[in-house]
Amino acid sequence: MLQTMKNWLFDKDFYKQVLVIAIPLMVQQVIMSSVNLIDNLMVGQLGDATIGGVGVVNRYYMIANFGANGFVASACIFIAQYFGAKDFKRLKQTFSLGIFGTYVIIIPFTLLALLAPDVILYFFTDDVAYVAQGIHYLEVVAYSFLPAALTMIIAGTMRSCGEIKVPLFANILAVFTNAILNYIFIFGKFGAPAMGVVGAALATLISRIIEAIILLVFVKLRDYDFKVSLNRLFDIPRELIKKVTLKAIPLVTNEVLWGSGMAMLLKLYATRGADVITAYSVAGTTSDIFYSLFNGMAGATTIIVGQKLGANKLEEARKNGYQMILFSTMLAVLFGIMMFGASFIVPGLYDLTPHTKELATNLIRVLSVLFWIFMINAECYFIMRAGGDTKNTFLMDSCFMWLVNIPIVASVAYLTDLNIYYVYTIAQLTDLLKMALSFYMIRKEGWVRNLTEMSHEL
Repeated sequence: MLQTMKNWLFDKDFYKQVLVIAIPLMVQQVIMSSVNLIDNLMVGQLGDATIGGVGVVNRYYMIANFGANGFVASACIFIAQYFGAKDFKRLKQTFSLGIFGTYVIIIPFTLLALLAPDVILYFFTDDVAYVAQGIHYLEVVAYSFLPAALTMIIAGTMRSCGEIKVPLFANILAVFTNAILNYIFIFGKFGAPAMGVVGAALATLISRIIEAIILLVFVKLRDYDFKVSLNRLFDIPRELIKKVTLKAIPLVTNEVLWGSGMAMLLKLYATRGADVITAYSVAGTTSDIFYSLFNGMAGATTIIVGQKLGANKLEEARKNGYQMILFSTMLAVLFGIMMFGASFIVPGLYDLTPHTKELATNLIRVLSVLFWIFMINAECYFIMRAGGDTKNTFLMDSCFMWLVNIPIVASVAYLTDLNIYYVYTIAQLTDLLKMALSFYMIRKEGWVRNLTEMSHEL
């Protein structure tokens, strides 16, 4: 076993293959998260209540985004494998199905945000100032959910087919547009009125529309293998709908439950005061930079493992899966050290009260020390998802969240008077149990299978 790990550790060809895919994704994600940090800093000049209100809305959007992304991910499991098998007919059909499925999920979240924004905000906090700022933001930004959904499925399909540069270009342009428009609309520059938090929402809406338009233009102008004409958009076999949907149900359910679980954790943390919501938002925006670095590895996992499985190179896919875990662990330690260093700088850039600033700094440090645990779990999740092992991903992710993580944190939050640092640390340490479960499921190797061979009858 040690010799095998040594061979994996010094496999230069593997690292080259991973980095060619992962680095563009990392660059994209870092740029996006860095500009999001700048956006957050601009919103942060409007005070604690505004940061907290926007942070709550973003937590709600995360549930919608994760749910839609669950269907996209399910479709992309098949897309990557059909692309690897060069079955372009089914590739096109799966892409079409991905569009419809994504909107079936995102539209209810959009309608709820538009019709009952106060219900969403008051779920997290009863602080009137936080709720008021959040409602102003949500009433505009909710419309951005729709173009974001289209971006999600097109970009996911492109990446699954090995097209990395176009989604990167579209995303970079969109996030810089968002930052520039934030500066103009929030503070009233270049003749525009100062709109505050509403300006931040408007900037987000426009930038997401621009990103979707860019991707649509590239799809129109280039001859992608997944490209489908409008008159064939509804040409989706029932068997394919059934097969993808059966994979999607546990994955979408998992993503929604996990996202709502993260929202529930924020509610539990908020039992220690509304200022915790603001500190958590600052810490989350900071940690997102380092999570986004790891997202490059997640994308590489889907492509490398998924395409090898689709090409029926099962042993090679198996080996690559374990190599991804090893490589991800090394990167996670490095990113954790970098995150700890960021805790000395980032909170000081916000216009926060001294207490809130101290809260944010310490939350970042707790997370940085335990970052490697979360990243190992995430890598195991993406490996199993690449092989369509959605049942086990459901068990290890949202089931663990609601059956283990949340009950423990709720008990600490409501039955003790421990301060937020202890509550937050205990919440993060539960991932040690999850890591043991993840390794067990990976070793069962239910993810090492070729889904395209299982669907020749379509």
